[in-house]
Amino acid sequence: MALISQAGSSYCSQIEMIRSKFGHTVVFNMASNLEAPKTKENFVGLSSLSCTSAKKTNILHIDCARLGRKRGHQVIVAASPPTEDTVIAAEPLTKEDLVAYLASGCKTKEKWRIGTEHEKFGFEFGSLRPMKYEQIAELLNGIAERFDWDKVMEGDYIIGLKQGKQSISLEPGGQFELSGAPLETLHQTCAEVNSHLYQVKAVAEEMGIGFLGIGFQPKWERKDIPVMPKGRYEIMRNYMPKVGSLGLDMMFRTCTVQVNLDFSSEADMIRKFRAGLALQPIATALFANSPFTEGKPNGFLSMRSHIWTDTDKDRSGMLPFVFDDSFGFEQYVDYALDVPMYFVYRKKKYIDCTGMTFRDFLAGKLPCIPGELPTLNDWENHLTTIFPEVCRLIMVRLKRYLEMRGADGGPWRRLCALPAFWVGLLYDEVSLQNVLDVVADWTQEERQMLRNKVPKTGLKTPFRDGLLRHVAEDVLKLAKDGLERRGFKESGFLNEVAEVVRTGITPAEKLLELYHGKWGQSVDPVFEELLY
Repeated sequence: MALISQAGSSYCSQIEMIRSKFGHTVVFNMASNLEAPKTKENFVGLSSLSCTSAKKTNILHIDCARLGRKRGHQVIVAASPPTEDTVIAAEPLTKEDLVAYLASGCKTKEKWRIGTEHEKFGFEFGSLRPMKYEQIAELLNGIAERFDWDKVMEGDYIIGLKQGKQSISLEPGGQFELSGAPLETLHQTCAEVNSHLYQVKAVAEEMGIGFLGIGFQPKWERKDIPVMPKGRYEIMRNYMPKVGSLGLDMMFRTCTVQVNLDFSSEADMIRKFRAGLALQPIATALFANSPFTEGKPNGFLSMRSHIWTDTDKDRSGMLPFVFDDSFGFEQYVDYALDVPMYFVYRKKKYIDCTGMTFRDFLAGKLPCIPGELPTLNDWENHLTTIFPEVCRLIMVRLKRYLEMRGADGGPWRRLCALPAFWVGLLYDEVSLQNVLDVVADWTQEERQMLRNKVPKTGLKTPFRDGLLRHVAEDVLKLAKDGLERRGFKESGFLNEVAEVVRTGITPAEKLLELYHGKWGQSVDPVFEELLY
């Protein structure tokens, strides 16, 4: 692959070209990293605009003057920057610029970090009903005041918090998400999770609010879920029923945990992308934790995974081209250019551009904003609305880092186990190569089969001459070995999933056993069983 061997030098040259186009600086308002428009909120801080630190100072300028307005000891931050104010181009963007933008995420190994995100359902202790927006606003204000977070606003509505490189955001149905800072070790990641849960509980319990760690809303119908006052969600809510039957369930009734990881080159990105896609069904099985819908078993171990089979086929799916010899940054850009857009952000408003493509936008042919050309911020925002994966649920999105979204929400120990699983496999060269050797002869049909069956049968899914559990045993050992070679004594974070592999029983199957036994066919006890 010629592209791979030239990735370091050729794409750095293209970044220089972008720098020249933008008058030596690409200016991003810092708020663009706080609340960049997307479906599942943005992880903050892993992306970089250069291949080398020397170039970074010439490319990136943060306009702190626009960051926010001081109020006492807090900062009030606008939810999203006016795109036309944050990136000003002297010349129109080209496809080559977009390729270089992705390539600018390359980092040397010593700069690789771990970013963990997790979502959870808030509910009232007495009624078990989902939190209303008014309660969420009170909770956000309380956390901001007590623990010195900056508020993120959209108009008059508080919709999130920001503290350093961490952010708290709201999903469409009020799911409460922590997007963690980029950290060096899993010990730091787990400490961050614990600190976040402590702060949330300190305020929420005084309000009579609890939080549930599960992958799908177990009790309430979609009509019972509140709608968050965020402009882009209104556009998505209107669009989703046009492209699938389960998109609104994805928006309002799912929770996930994911990890964001770096790559050193185009070749490294390709290897990690392929390993991640091939092994995502194993992650789905290990963390399967969504067996209930509207108070009853739904026939799946991971309902959340199943939902992605009929959400939006244009922006999700298997991406078989990732396994082609020609795959690289350019091929991913070609794919993304033809994925229908959701919106463009202009003058503090979201403009509905559903059904149009970014390729049209490059040519100035968007009917919603006729004659206008895109900025790099528009491209970044578009990438955040694409969620390809091996099974239309488990997301490996390339946005200058790889986002491994392959697990149902769960209790705190599993929040630490998910990043441990992927770090052990992808951040250790020996384990990564061993994984690629394991999956090298898997066919597209086999990968699709695993995607289709794992949400129902988990580790008991038949695969070749055995069960997926047997593959998971080998993969988990590779993850453990990889963590041990890192030298940070992190392998203990895999204990939670080691038990799942040893027994072959997923978290969802344990919940179903409780439902049919001790719980007397009621899902209400799950709110206590999986309470943070």
